[in-house]
Amino acid sequence: MNRLTLSLITAVICFITAVAQQPATLSPAEQEIINLSNAKWQWMSDKNVDELSELFHDTAQFVHMGGYWGKDAELTTIKNGAIWYKKAEIHNQEVKFAGPTATVYSTIHLNSVVGGNNVRFPFFVTETYLKEEGKWKLITLVFTKTLGE
Repeated sequence: MNRLTLSLITAVICFITAVAQQPATLSPAEQEIINLSNAKWQWMSDKNVDELSELFHDTAQFVHMGGYWGKDAELTTIKNGAIWYKKAEIHNQEVKFAGPTATVYSTIHLNSVVGGNNVRFPFFVTETYLKEEGKWKLITLVFTKTLGE
């Protein structure tokens, strides 16, 4: 292969890599849901159960590594510090819409305190929101622990 061909191949590979790493432009609707999701993580960190109570649908379900429960149990868990969601390091977020629902798929590392122990776990997180009377309500929050760090 001559130098020109090799240079051309290298330039194409660099261009494809650069384009693939650029963040996708979010629509206003996607950005609204991402902003809500990020606010939720902050409210969980702050143990702001008043804001969370407004966000969580009355029939919401929360799936953790050790079980699943409803809205009241999740709010109690947060308020009492049984799980303290200190910081969600969000690596990737994607939003999908279906009718009146929006689902956020996130890849995160969650820094938390569980049973008095500081832990950091990698998760795929699935959040589903339902638009009801013009407001988004969280109806499911599912943590799926990923393999490895």
